[in-house]
Amino acid sequence: MSIYTLGIDSGSTYTKGALFDGKKIIKTYKIRTSAKPKESIYLVYNNLFNENVKYTITTGYGRDLLKESDKKVTEITCHAQGAAFLNEKTRIIIDLGGQDCKVIKLDNSLNVIDFIMNDKCAAGTGRFIEVMMRILEEDIKNIDEFVKNKNKVNISSMCTVFAESEIISLLSQDVDRGDIALGVIHSIAKRTANFARRLKLENDVFFTGGLANSNSFKEILSEYLDFKVITGELSQYAGAIGASVIGYKKYKKLCTK
Repeated sequence: MSIYTLGIDSGSTYTKGALFDGKKIIKTYKIRTSAKPKESIYLVYNNLFNENVKYTITTGYGRDLLKESDKKVTEITCHAQGAAFLNEKTRIIIDLGGQDCKVIKLDNSLNVIDFIMNDKCAAGTGRFIEVMMRILEEDIKNIDEFVKNKNKVNISSMCTVFAESEIISLLSQDVDRGDIALGVIHSIAKRTANFARRLKLENDVFFTGGLANSNSFKEILSEYLDFKVITGELSQYAGAIGASVIGYKKYKKLCTK
């Protein structure tokens, strides 16, 4: 019989889950975190849980909401292990989440040796781009096509409230929406790079979070960092994957006692 472990990352924007069989991720699932995060975490749990799941770990803002969880683990630890699983050469991780930005540094044994986190200002998070794209009336999923062959407009304010006013003013001047969106990407990529440099960067960067799916953001972030930025198909699930990998190790350890 197969043995699976389940990892669930209850984030501010999305709740994600991953099933792990000890070698590979066999299934993932995500939904938007609603105004009822407990309901969201249970929807993910019920979608992925089956009789073969022997251990469940939760992480993220809502990690305490699932009573069936065998253990709660911090998102720093889970994102580190998830990124290392997706790319074993990972030593620096940048995670741009809905409500925070995390930069994590690993040693050669893939242990966390340092990290910094900004969770005080929306300007340094995915929420900033999401709000700005809403003003521009364009789905964030289409951001790469939306900014293709555009010319960036400088967005001088990184405060979400002031930037919103600035964008509304630019729209009133009939400035191209794609040019504005490209300016927004540049502004948050520059801010993210400056934040990440608080840790000494020595290797290529593994980028996780929802914006890891955006090639344009990845390329622009790479320019500001002056390091190659690497992502993977499952980068958005790094926290949940890390939780499932940690869960498997803990279950195996229990079995040897």
